[in-house]
Amino acid sequence: MTVDDIVALVEKLDGTLTQRPSEGDGSPELAWGDLFFYYSPDHTLPSRTQPFATIITKNYPADDRSHLDRPGAFRVNIAASKDQSRSLADASADDVLAVHPTYGAAGWVCVVNPGPDTEADVRDLLVSAYSVAKARHERR
Repeated sequence: MTVDDIVALVEKLDGTLTQRPSEGDGSPELAWGDLFFYYSPDHTLPSRTQPFATIITKNYPADDRSHLDRPGAFRVNIAASKDQSRSLADASADDVLAVHPTYGAAGWVCVVNPGPDTEADVRDLLVSAYSVAKARHERR
């Protein structure tokens, strides 16, 4: 799976908003080039809601175990349940569903450079995270 494959999948889901931080939009420089996916049926950036998934293209401070400093490397991060993340691996190998290195305790999972071994899981988890975000929005 490529970044474009993941974006296309998420953007087909009704009511999603993809935030693409870049220079000049007020976002922190560290976030430039990364992607943040929200459920937002009015297509405005939610002020009190976390994204249901992200794509990170570089190491962040205190989050370098995925080795995203390699050319073309990226990590898709997905809000999942704590039950879905309990028995997963470390987040350093490519194409392996893993506990998020920073937000794993909150139930987030991730895949570095998703490929054929994780494509179905990534698709299922993205749709599930979207459904949870949509239901949470509708309860408000």
